[in-house]
Amino acid sequence: MPIVDVVPLHETTSQRYLNYALSVITSRALPDIRDGLKPVHRRILYAMYTNLNLYPDGRYRKSATVVGEVMGKYHPHGDSAIYEAMVRMAQDFSLRSPLVDGHGNFGSLDGDSPAAMR
Repeated sequence: MPIVDVVPLHETTSQRYLNYALSVITSRALPDIRDGLKPVHRRILYAMYTNLNLYPDGRYRKSATVVGEVMGKYHPHGDSAIYEAMVRMAQDFSLRSPLVDGHGNFGSLDGDSPAAMR
């Protein structure tokens, strides 16, 4: 017969929650060491390249098209997080090299917020 250890619930719960929180932080919130991207950034770039055929020399598409594609297929966590991540990748003052060529109002260095998603 297997031996069952009796452990107080609060100890087990706190340890399990700590393990879960650390796994979430390392897998979602921290940028990957290989490319410096978080999963949402990687999903946006992947959807723009493979599904929407958006290339540097191509035409512009509406932000809502990109956000809808990413949210529908890769990142089911809400459109605001996806749009904010895409806006940040288009701002030349946020990153050393912008990863997205934004067309329109993507905010300013003075603190002006980007335009609403269209």
